Amino acid sequence: MEEKKEKEVEVKEKKIEEKEPVKKKSKSLFWIISAFVILIVVAFVIGLNNAGLLNITAFQKPRAELSYTSTTNKVKEGIYMTDVSEIVEEVMPSIVAITSKTLVSSGRFGPSFFGYSGEQYAEGAGSGIIVSKTDTELLILTNYHVIEEAKELTVQFVNEKNVDATVKGTSERRDVAVIAIALKDLDDETISKIKIATLGDSNNLKVGNGIIAIGNALGYGQSVTTGVVSALNREVTVDNVTSKMIQIDAAINGGNSGGALVNSNGEVVGINSVKYSSSGLSSSASVEGMGFAIPITDVRELINGLMNGEEDKSATMGVEGYMVTEEQSKAYNMPVGFYISKIIEGSGADKANLEIGNIITEVEGNKVKSFSSVTDILYTKKQGDKIKIKISYISGRSYKEKEVEVTLS
Repeated sequence: MEEKKEKEVEVKEKKIEEKEPVKKKSKSLFWIISAFVILIVVAFVIGLNNAGLLNITAFQKPRAELSYTSTTNKVKEGIYMTDVSEIVEEVMPSIVAITSKTLVSSGRFGPSFFGYSGEQYAEGAGSGIIVSKTDTELLILTNYHVIEEAKELTVQFVNEKNVDATVKGTSERRDVAVIAIALKDLDDETISKIKIATLGDSNNLKVGNGIIAIGNALGYGQSVTTGVVSALNREVTVDNVTSKMIQIDAAINGGNSGGALVNSNGEVVGINSVKYSSSGLSSSASVEGMGFAIPITDVRELINGLMNGEEDKSATMGVEGYMVTEEQSKAYNMPVGFYISKIIEGSGADKANLEIGNIITEVEGNKVKSFSSVTDILYTKKQGDKIKIKISYISGRSYKEKEVEVTLS
């Protein structure tokens, strides 16, 4: 019996030994097939990725990479721009050339050939930016000095079609104007060619940002210059009015006034306005490298009002003058502040009995250390608002202070 059991055990063990090679072969075949399937799947996925149908990198952990300048000198976000053709192509349909006709005395040009010394028309060149459209009008932004005293205004669009325009609203103090063209005066071709400009936020500008200036330089037609933001919040005084402007090194010439200052995204961030010359600031001069533009964000609310036929309600005290700086204060023993050299008759300053020689040292409790100390506050006010100022006035051989309330006009 025991022998039979031992034989049965031996037989079972042999059967088990005979089956084990089969299991080993099955496992090997399984791994071979699995590897083959994985290879097929990987090849399929890579094929989809190469075909652009699947983005594998979207599932990968971000890698640190070097940012470098290519052979075409293009840098991320257009910080330094050499080829701006795509931006210009996008923006140009929203820029116009403006021709103004102003009636002037012929005496300005010397005696006429026939001895006649009456009046005649003089043409001026400027630029504009298409900023809006209503059911009846196309609205164009420009500088006030471009259309000042104009008897006739003609606008030329990107397709070189000329159409007459009228003044919609102006702000002499901010050097901003909006002119309008009746849509019925525009043909279908012109309407299809032009575009409404996209306005950006000039508060986001940084010194060194690349910019593009587009305008009707010297009246020859639209032209493009490029450069960088040289400085921000420059205090620029033109005709005794001081404003904060963007300083640029892009060439600005006569006729560029009212044109667009554009960032690398094709957004209008400024209105090209004046340039520096050896004789001071003007809308046309001979010195290059110092141009100025009105920050678009600073006048956006004003533009909205002018487009809708509202009057410029910008407030003013009615004084002109200059700043007494820290250095001048020490040299001449005068308080730091705004020295009043002229008072407009009937203005708030006149009615408050301010006098030439008074120095405004505080406005609404804020020390006056620059022109912007005054203008930043005035730009938030409206005509008829009252403000409190502190002035220094000469009493004997010294200055005394007093507080005065001025109704803005």
